Amino acid sequence: MSTSFDLLPSFDELLYHTAQSLDGFNEDFDPQTRSADERFGDFQANGVLPFAKKAGKNPRELAQILIDALPPSENWTVDLAGPGFINFTLTPKFLLEWISEHGSDSAISNSAHSESPKKVVLDYSSPNTAKQMHVGHIRSTIIGESIARILAFQGNEIIRDNHLGDWGTQFGILLLAIKEQKISLDDLGDDPIAQLEDLYRQGNARIKEDEVALAKARQELVQLQDGDPENLQLWEKIRDISMSSFLKIYELLDVKFDHSLGESFYRDQVDEVYQGLSKHKICQEDDGALVVFHPEHKRFAKQPFIIRKSDGASNYATTDLATLTYRQKEWQAEQIIYVTDGRQRDHFEQLFLTAQKWFDADKKTLPTLSHVWFGTILGDDNKAIKTRDGQPIKLIDLLEEAIRRAADMVKQKNKDLPEEEVQRRAKVIGLGAVKYADLSQDRTLDYVFSWDKMLAMQGNTAPYLQYAVARISSIFRKVERSTEDSFTHARPPESDAERKLSRKLLFFPLALKQATRELKPHFLCTYLYELATEFSSFYNQEKVMIDDVKAKDLRLLLCASTQSVLKTGLNLLGIDTLEEM
Repeated sequence: MSTSFDLLPSFDELLYHTAQSLDGFNEDFDPQTRSADERFGDFQANGVLPFAKKAGKNPRELAQILIDALPPSENWTVDLAGPGFINFTLTPKFLLEWISEHGSDSAISNSAHSESPKKVVLDYSSPNTAKQMHVGHIRSTIIGESIARILAFQGNEIIRDNHLGDWGTQFGILLLAIKEQKISLDDLGDDPIAQLEDLYRQGNARIKEDEVALAKARQELVQLQDGDPENLQLWEKIRDISMSSFLKIYELLDVKFDHSLGESFYRDQVDEVYQGLSKHKICQEDDGALVVFHPEHKRFAKQPFIIRKSDGASNYATTDLATLTYRQKEWQAEQIIYVTDGRQRDHFEQLFLTAQKWFDADKKTLPTLSHVWFGTILGDDNKAIKTRDGQPIKLIDLLEEAIRRAADMVKQKNKDLPEEEVQRRAKVIGLGAVKYADLSQDRTLDYVFSWDKMLAMQGNTAPYLQYAVARISSIFRKVERSTEDSFTHARPPESDAERKLSRKLLFFPLALKQATRELKPHFLCTYLYELATEFSSFYNQEKVMIDDVKAKDLRLLLCASTQSVLKTGLNLLGIDTLEEM
């Protein structure tokens, strides 16, 4: 049996190889082992039933033959249930050994690495320059960051790329407004990004009413794309102002990027896209535009993927194809993960189909492409969350409100705490609550934003998990021990509460594996909440400060391991913890 972090325990492998030596089984046998309802053991293999049905055999008899052939082990017991389920129950001795070996911070980190790490590009956040980040950007930013952390934790090489929207139609409108109003970009006041957004709003309203203004805005964009020095200088200043605004938010969220290569970075590479697709006859002209159809696809046979507009301008499709080829060529990406909202599903499906045809034609290996899409944050009215006047909520306002509300919570509980410490704790609690409220949802679903729910000290919330971490720190302060101690006298778990918590700790690798396989952090959130709940039950049933050295060391080991897993898991979600709440 392998005791590696990723494969614990490898009953699939054990059952499969044993079955291959027996009459009645063949290489098509899939054990289908998964964690079990605790009433039936720790792991359950269900694969005998479908295999027996296909082979026309009695599943219970076949399962018994397989069980009888398994080598004996002191690490588990095996029994047969129902029509052919094979149940494994881990022994107390094994549970103690596993927790002792894998339960510390360093052991978790050292043993989590994948056997086949990849170079993965994560494309997330991606706001448009000249605009403020709004609440809609929170999902891409924190889901992307969490997936990046989870994959990096397993030894993959991660390249974080913030693919900015910095080279589009909005700049023609904005440049026109700046010039007509004779605005100096060095004199935009205390909130320059808000002033830029307001200028764009004014310009956009004007071009809708005045066709002459629309033509001028288009000309400003053409001049920019042709390299006009004045427009380029203004554009660069706009980009600098925007990045300064974004970085304040990223610093609050503890999000860092390796690159922020916007669409503008690829503006001199779009001709290669046109030439490559034209050369292999992947694209065609249609009403003056250059488009790709996918006749083999039911929906995209008639829905064009426009890679060059009829006026000759490039668009998202063009720059996304240029970006993809750059990442493969320059960064040797083996996988590219795009994190955007669900409304872009058609775009990415067409992008992936087009890229596959292009790479196949050039006899190149296309990186694995994944679109991690998410739903919408809703208000109490079950509509996309907005301000009272119908505008998108500014992300910075949301984050500052979370910190303010958390500060009120901290003050209520600790009236004599210095203000500096109040703010430090409030930042950890408030930002953690916002992140966890989002990450704990299945990302493909919409969810209703609620301050009361996300900041609650009970239920599936960040404060509840953070409190569990703080409570364990309090336990170790009282016994004057450290979570890093060696608990050498620990006996195997005996009581129901000890065994249940041991068992839950064992399942951390499986939760991490599922979150990785489906690129859905909520699986990790669910596990952490269940672990914290199991710990609370354990702590309510079992005293830790007792005279029995063996029992005391076991219970301290369980406390220390629980804290290590909680802190590790929360860190993978981008959430900090506190020693005291």
